[in-house]
Amino acid sequence: MTMFLTIAVIVLIFVVIFQIAKASEYVSVLKGEEVSRKQNNKINGFLMIVFLVLGLIGVWYCNKLYYGKTLLPHGSASVEGERVDSMLWVTLAVTGIVFVLTQIILFWFAYKYQETEKRKVFFFPHSNTLELIWTIIPAVTLTVLVIIGLRNWFLFTGEPPQNAAVVEVTGKQFGWIFRYPGKDGAFGKKYFRNIDPANNVLGLIWEDELSHDDIVTEQTLYLVKGRPVKLIIGSRDVIHDVGLSHFRLKMDAVPGIPTTMWFTPKYTTKEMKEITGNPNFVYEISCDQMCGNGHYSMKGVIEVVEQAEYDLYMAKQKPNYLDVFPDKDPAAAKADTTKTVAAKTADTAAKAAAKL
Repeated sequence: MTMFLTIAVIVLIFVVIFQIAKASEYVSVLKGEEVSRKQNNKINGFLMIVFLVLGLIGVWYCNKLYYGKTLLPHGSASVEGERVDSMLWVTLAVTGIVFVLTQIILFWFAYKYQETEKRKVFFFPHSNTLELIWTIIPAVTLTVLVIIGLRNWFLFTGEPPQNAAVVEVTGKQFGWIFRYPGKDGAFGKKYFRNIDPANNVLGLIWEDELSHDDIVTEQTLYLVKGRPVKLIIGSRDVIHDVGLSHFRLKMDAVPGIPTTMWFTPKYTTKEMKEITGNPNFVYEISCDQMCGNGHYSMKGVIEVVEQAEYDLYMAKQKPNYLDVFPDKDPAAAKADTTKTVAAKTADTAAKAAAKL
């Protein structure tokens, strides 16, 4: 019903505009085309100023109304993301100043230099000086902005500090898979033909011993506050995009072509709840590349915690290898041994009691 009402209102607006235009034509016929044209010219010149003022007020009001609902007021949640914020503010300042000045000049000139009988047209064919000014200045400005962006890009995608953690992020339709290296600090090999949605979601090669302690989880990624983390990003099916809006970073997830980026979280999830005043706040990992019908639902959660909490979380995780081959689990074998010893002890005690 709402859609039909919206369409009806739009059609009505077009009908009203059409009728006003037709009425204006009839008035111009009655008054004379020349007189009507001059009057319309003055009206349009005045409306240019009105539109300029209302437009600037509208821009200011929209900024006041919606700025607080963006991520900018709280700043970047990563150290490296501060560079992105800085770059964004510089870009907004440059483009904002240019936008406001050009719009004011545009509408003011349309009003001030409207046609009058007292003013003659001045033909201005060419000026090398002006051509150089409006070509060189924008070119230099944009070059500086591009250089800043490239420097930041090379930082994010370069080598992280030596103490950085490493996590593999794999996109799939429609979710995220995370892999942490075990105590050996290295990832085992994988092969896409080994993928089993039930037991081996990444296609790990079990013959590679390095994969035996790899921890695989889905949908929630745990990171440590203040510790750099390098993400090795890939995809299991189509192209996805790792979007970390709170950390001001993003990177494509391409099948068969690993990409990387790194950053350092500044605040734990608990601290961000206090900073934002939102008790339900979570860091989100989203897919920023259209990847299918379920693209809208492809969200994950990032939990940023202190080192002690992270260590406790990792200690509770079981390597994927032991989930697939539970008989290889030393803890399970120890438990079985304990049960066997207990059973033998109980049996011996029972026999001893029977003799008595």
